[in-house]
Amino acid sequence: MVNPYSAYKKQSVQTMTPVEVIIKMYSEIERQFAIAVCAIEELKDIRKANDALIKAQELLGALRGSLDMSVPISKELNSFYVFFQNEAVKANIRKDATEIKKIIPLIADLRDAFTQISQMTKEEIEAQANSNKKK
Repeated sequence: MVNPYSAYKKQSVQTMTPVEVIIKMYSEIERQFAIAVCAIEELKDIRKANDALIKAQELLGALRGSLDMSVPISKELNSFYVFFQNEAVKANIRKDATEIKKIIPLIADLRDAFTQISQMTKEEIEAQANSNKKK
């Protein structure tokens, strides 16, 4: 028997635009990093911290895998994702949330930028791109 909630989640993801999927992934990375910080600092739960950091790394890997490297911004995003993954690995090894707390706002900024992009029309996006080329 099919779990109705699982079917709903699968359907909702299948109907999302690519930008909406990216936004959802950023939100989930933020959530996993927050879980890891709490697990390390408050709960002292090494296993929970490890699981959350691994999930965040997997999501970052999926984002990296989805990049079209022929698009200039992709190289910059890839550098961010590699940095975030490396910080997650270091935090996991050291069980120190200091660096994770510093990168959570950066993930939020990226999520917010993609949210703004998702709300723009194609013409607005093209105008913005042309404006950036002139700078």
